[in-house]
Amino acid sequence: MAALQITFTWVAYAIVVALFMLFTAIFVFTYQDPRERSPAVTIVAIITLTSLLATVLLLPVDIALIASTSSPKLGRKKDWATPERVDSILLTLKIVYYTLYSFDAILCLIVAPFTYFWHEEYDDIAEDDGGQSVAGRFWTALRFTLVFIVLVVILFIVGFFVPIARDRKGKHWDLDYFKHLLTENPDGERALTFALGLLITLGTALYVFYTASGIALLPISFIKSAPSISAPSLIANTASHLEANRERQRQLEGRNAGRSGLSAKDQRELEALIREERTLVRRQRLAAEASGEGRSWVIRAWTKTQAIFRPIKLLGGILLLILVVIIWASMLITGIDKAKNSICKHHCGYLLTRISVFNPINWIFVKSAEVFPVDYVMITLIVLIFFSSSIVGITTVGIRFLWVRIFQIRNGHTSPQALLIATVMLTLIVLAINYSLAMIVAPQYATFGSQTFCKIPPKHPGEQPDCSDDPELVLPCSELADSAVCTPSVVSTFLNRIMINFPFFGVVCFWAQFVFLGVSLLVLATALFRAPRLDEAQLDEDAEAAEEEGLLASAGRRFGATWEDIRGKTRAGQTTTGNAGGHSTAPRAGRAID
Repeated sequence: MAALQITFTWVAYAIVVALFMLFTAIFVFTYQDPRERSPAVTIVAIITLTSLLATVLLLPVDIALIASTSSPKLGRKKDWATPERVDSILLTLKIVYYTLYSFDAILCLIVAPFTYFWHEEYDDIAEDDGGQSVAGRFWTALRFTLVFIVLVVILFIVGFFVPIARDRKGKHWDLDYFKHLLTENPDGERALTFALGLLITLGTALYVFYTASGIALLPISFIKSAPSISAPSLIANTASHLEANRERQRQLEGRNAGRSGLSAKDQRELEALIREERTLVRRQRLAAEASGEGRSWVIRAWTKTQAIFRPIKLLGGILLLILVVIIWASMLITGIDKAKNSICKHHCGYLLTRISVFNPINWIFVKSAEVFPVDYVMITLIVLIFFSSSIVGITTVGIRFLWVRIFQIRNGHTSPQALLIATVMLTLIVLAINYSLAMIVAPQYATFGSQTFCKIPPKHPGEQPDCSDDPELVLPCSELADSAVCTPSVVSTFLNRIMINFPFFGVVCFWAQFVFLGVSLLVLATALFRAPRLDEAQLDEDAEAAEEEGLLASAGRRFGATWEDIRGKTRAGQTTTGNAGGHSTAPRAGRAID
């Protein structure tokens, strides 16, 4: 029975990772620019993102395998869960974790930079007439990547020799749980611990900026996805305005026929009308594409299906907003609880596995962990929310250095360089998400799952305690429990070992969670009560086209547009000179309207 449960757990993990690999492939192909598509960049981005998600999704597998060794109702280990069998399970998980963590670090610090310079070298060669061999490109890219290789080597050397924290005062350091965390491994684990602690800390800086913004904007994007005007109405309105524009141009040209030139006033008006005409032509094309006009029946059917499911998308956005609020509240509760009740405070990164205040997310996970794979499905949903929020944050804010935007991540317009940089950013962010899920969102679940221990001491040495006569003495496992009964998860042990041996990382990552909560709350309030505006003075041609595309998904609460999109035509008697709200949609001259 035990072997069957373990096998089923790993099979479920493999299936979920395969599904997420498909998800990452769709993400990469959706956002990259088809005109600049690079096979190397595509492959590296898909493999890197899949590896990251596989690392985070190993958490419920870790919890399920560890929890399967315990009897929650009796507060003791199962008969088959001998110390040797438990150690075997832990060793397998440890090997998988360290393999994935090392692979993530190599992809982030070496493979992605090499691919970036490889593609850059291809662009430089394309501009020259001489050309260069593949071997030449390889050595040129490798030469630039050597800087990152040297940094990785230095990072691991520092990890070998950097002193660990020695300020360990208090009786809690004598507990089995803390002794286990302080065990030093001479085979390189210490260097890997330091390197990943540094990467998690760097990722936290991106996490509090991009993920915090995205987790507030994600449900809002669902709620405000219903357009204020349908595609058929937009086509009709645009055609009407385009005809009026061209008629006015003909009037100006006819009025000045036979003259040496147009007056200054007419010339300015004509130039404005020409700019306006270009905008309307692009809008007409985009509206036609959105409605599937002139395209295959598959595209038209997909367009109508999207229109049918808009109300469901709105409902999903409301439910997602409620879930995000619950996650936000759970993180705040855990943060306050850790800051107040952690027995070692900043000396161990505010370690606390026993929740003193009710945490809804943690409670749901602990209860669902008793029935696998319910908790797996739920934590997969949470991971997907955080990962999607990171993508939304990066696409909304863009890749910036301070206030200067370097790259913009847009649907179908992302360059390979921007895609690789975004992949590296997501690598660091996902490492920070892994910390946040295990230490802040649901710390008790992530550490012990549904494991419990019996408060009654065993009658004889080597025997397990028996609480079958008094179930009230069965308590959830914590750092105070006997390690022979309560086995911590591998990921919690690894993360807590980082925070205890290098407390600086733990302090930064912990207090950054409050910054995350503040930023997300501010962005949510802003998104709910104020629509974002574009700075038209800085728009280039591509950004202007993106602004027009945004018109087709503009916020609104009218469902008449949805019905018209399903029918494929406007309602009888509807005016073509105004939108659903009764306001004129006539474009103003001299600007790209939306």
